[in-house]
Amino acid sequence: MSTLAYDGTAMLGRHLRRIRHNPGLLILTQSMPITMLLFFGYVFGSALATPGQEYRAFLLPGLLVATAANGIMTGMFQAAQDSHRGVMDRFRTLPVSRAAVPLGQALADLVVTAVGTVPLMLVGLAVGWRIEGSALRAVVGVGLLLLFRFATTWIGIVLGLASQSEEAAGQLGGATFILPLLSNAYIPTDNLPGWLRTVAEWNPISAVTTALRDLFGNAPVPDEGAWPVTHPVAGALTWCAVILAVFVPLAVRRYATGER
Repeated sequence: MSTLAYDGTAMLGRHLRRIRHNPGLLILTQSMPITMLLFFGYVFGSALATPGQEYRAFLLPGLLVATAANGIMTGMFQAAQDSHRGVMDRFRTLPVSRAAVPLGQALADLVVTAVGTVPLMLVGLAVGWRIEGSALRAVVGVGLLLLFRFATTWIGIVLGLASQSEEAAGQLGGATFILPLLSNAYIPTDNLPGWLRTVAEWNPISAVTTALRDLFGNAPVPDEGAWPVTHPVAGALTWCAVILAVFVPLAVRRYATGER
């Protein structure tokens, strides 16, 4: 375990230095959610069922979770880049814990996400969003958000290691933007057709979004719907546990064997 901690810390430092040397990508990924908050909140807010300031309060937790789900895209691209440029092959020749390499990437992404969440929440406060619940519940909400980001990053790492090229990983990663659209991140699911509502409510993004709205005090938990959205905190934790249980071993195995 000490070897994993030491090697994982080294890999964490390597990925943080890598991010520091690519500030353009960092600025883009951190500014996009703020742009979406302003665009959706002011352009579409008046046309939706919860207009104006109330809609922006409804929207912000969804944007936070949609940004966390982008861990799939960033994890995929970074893993594919290292894999297809020979970095992973060089790491395999070193006496480094096999779990440390993907773990370092996932932890670095988590650090960057934690820092990037602050400006989005500050802009949310500026446009009318408020934490209506207790400080403790808000801290739990932020912790749940980061746990979800950590879990989705492992999905991306597996897909990146399995990709046939950097270009393929980039194209597949870009397609992940549809996942928040099939959830309650941007709109309530009450008026969706039956089959589409079922898909949206079983989307992990919906469970985490509903949990954040509840913990922040922005919207009540729905009385009807699929189990993950009527029991959102338990549903969100269950989804995170399932994702980690499936994709962490897959990522370590694919890295160790070099499979594609």
